[in-house]
Amino acid sequence: QVQLVESGGGSVQAGGSLRLSCEGSGYRYTPYVMGWFRQAPGKEREGVAVIERDGSASYVDSVKGRFTISRDNAKNTLYLEMHSLKPEDTAMYYCAADRGVFRMPVSQALGNMRHFGYWGQGTQVTVSS
Repeated sequence: QVQLVESGGGSVQAGGSLRLSCEGSGYRYTPYVMGWFRQAPGKEREGVAVIERDGSASYVDSVKGRFTISRDNAKNTLYLEMHSLKPEDTAMYYCAADRGVFRMPVSQALGNMRHFGYWGQGTQVTVSS
């Protein structure tokens, strides 16, 4: 059974930084694409950043230049470095992974939550002004 466990969320002031981690286990096939999604109260879940096995990545415009996604395939761990945080970054952040069967370009995967078959429980990020 696949499990994705996020950690690293918390409360910071605007301009601060956080690093999220997501440890995966139980994969039958190594995911092609993994990513971070977020959902703020009253809003739809949106893609923040996704990354392929080869390191190619795609970001939503609002975080470009501030967030960096990375993955350690040997450790089955996904990361999200977040800098210059803004109050509008406040949300529950979810880790997601595809099933490792169908390969989708990261540019498409970012906006296609249905591509991801595995999801974590989420970690809260709160940014105060």
